Formats: sequence, C-alpha cells, structure tokens
Amino acid sequence: MKISLPLMYDGNPRAAADQVVALEKAGLDRVWVAEAYGFDSPTLMGYLAAKTETVEIGSGILNIYSRTPGALLQTAAGLDNVSGGRAILGLGASGPQVIEGFHGVPYSKPLARTREVVDLVRRGLKREPLTSDGVFKLPLTKEDGAVTGMGKALKLLTHPERDTVPIHIAALGPKNVEDTAEYADGWLPHLYYPEKAHLVWGDALAAGTAKRQAGLAPLEVTAGGMVAIGEGADTKAMLDFARPVFALYVGGMGAKGKNFYNDVARAYGYEHEAEQIQELYLSGKKKEAEALVPHEWLEAANLVGPRSYVAERIAAFKEAGVTALNVVPATADPAATIAELKELVG
Repeated sequence: MKISLPLMYDGNPRAAADQVVALEKAGLDRVWVAEAYGFDSPTLMGYLAAKTETVEIGSGILNIYSRTPGALLQTAAGLDNVSGGRAILGLGASGPQVIEGFHGVPYSKPLARTREVVDLVRRGLKREPLTSDGVFKLPLTKEDGAVTGMGKALKLLTHPERDTVPIHIAALGPKNVEDTAEYADGWLPHLYYPEKAHLVWGDALAAGTAKRQAGLAPLEVTAGGMVAIGEGADTKAMLDFARPVFALYVGGMGAKGKNFYNDVARAYGYEHEAEQIQELYLSGKKKEAEALVPHEWLEAANLVGPRSYVAERIAAFKEAGVTALNVVPATADPAATIAELKELVG
C-alpha cells in the first residue's frame, strides 16, 4: 500500500509544496494537487517536480471540460518530462456549478467525454494523430463548425518521457465508477467508508472489472482521510476538525438533486442526515450542518486514535481494496506521521 497526500494550502501553495520535500524523505510515495477553481494544478505540479526526486505527482483533479484533449495530452506529456516520469493524470467531470459557472462550458455528456479524453490522451502519448468522431470532432470539419476546414490530424510534436502516463479518475456515480473500473488506471473516490463502500460501488466495480481493457494492471484505488496517531481524548477530539469538510461536500458541493456527495451519504445509510445537512448548509447554517455529520462515519473514514486503532483502520482500507492510502496529517510533525504510517502499512 502506497502513502499519498493531497497538497493542502491556504493562500500560498509554494510554502505547502516546499513541505513535500520533507515528506518525501519520510516515505511519502505520491502527492495530489487539486485545482477546483483556485490555482491551476499543472503549475504547482511543475514546481513540485523541480523540488522533489522520487514522489509521484498527480493532478487531483483536472476537469475534462475546460481543457481540450490535446491540451490535456500536452500537460500530461510536459509534466511527465519535467518530473522524470513521475506524473499521474487525475481527471474528473467536476460539477455543473464549476464547469458552467466558472468556465462557461456546457456540462454535457460527462461519461462519454471522459472515455474519449482518456482514449485520446493515451493514443496521443504514443504519438498517434489525434482523430475522433464522437463528442470531440478531430480534425474539426466545416460540418461540425470549423471556420476554415483546414484542420489536420496532428500527432504530438515532441517525444514524451513515457508513452503511457497513469490516468486516475475521480468518480462517484455508479456508471462513472463502472467505466473507471473498465478503462482507467486508478480510481479516486472521496469520503470513503471502507466497510460500506461495497454498498455504494460494489456492483459498479464488479461490472467494470468484468469488462476491463486488456493490458491494464489491476485498478488502483486511492482513499483515506485525516490521520492523527496518539492516546487519549485529545487525539480523538481531532475528528471534529474533519466535520467542516464532510459538511461542505455533503451539504454545499452542488445544488439540491445534483450533489454527488450527498448521494453517497444517502447510499451509506445516512438519508436523514444527508437531507438535514444539505438544508442547513445551503441556508447558511454551516455549524449546525457540521454537528449532524455522523460520528460513526468520521471514525471510519479517518485514521485518528491510538497506534493499534490506526493499524486496524489501515487493515480495513486494505480489505476494501484501497491500494494507496491518501492522508492529511493533523499533527505538529507531518513528516513523523508519514514515517509512522509507512511502518504500519508494511
């Protein structure tokens, strides 16, 4: 099991990125750089590539709408080059509020679009000409809206570091997860409850795995949460620091009827809590929403408590199929926490 970490920053991502150097020395295997509608991910990934030597660097995530397949191909190839073959392309559909509100692009056909992007990036890294007659029209013809009709099927001008870059997909909906298990290298679920994950995604993963494309290694699964290893009530109390994150996603990450994280909470069996958290959060009562996040869920989705308990949670994640434990150290010495986790995962 690998140890990965989402890059956390407040205002100055350079300072956070510089801390990854110490975490790498402590045994960190992988770092994920988010984008959402803040700083772009590739810039920070390039900065990390220059600062580190061994840690894998993934976009967590780049959405499939605001960049063309050609631009995503260029990004994957460029980052893989400057990192010496350590890049991971994390992709996702994001959501309508970000895609249509921040980028001004129609949120349409996310499943077909994701599949075509993955196919085009993979073919592009092998320096095949980019051609498509699906959601994407390459080359674009006058019938499909081209102004000149002079477009040509072009291949990547430069030779990439590797002709394959791992592609991981952030997916929550059943069909999206099924597709991910069919053709992606890795899956990035969120707010993951190991003992209940099969209730939400078990059928979808099985259906996708049954169709898994030939030549692909088994699907990687990256999931985890906050980590704090220690005895006593003070350590356990740190679980409350995770409440705002859970409430944000379940309550505020999307509109009513279009919040994928709220759907996951309901599928875990928290239908009443999910409804109340959303009502409160969207009405501005965030603290009240946070208080309703089930403690059982916080306990299961995070690794907070004595060393023996954290070891049990690691075993539960492994049993659920997680291959990379994605953690947020909530300690004064994150590097020491990563080193201790490295011992526990074996």
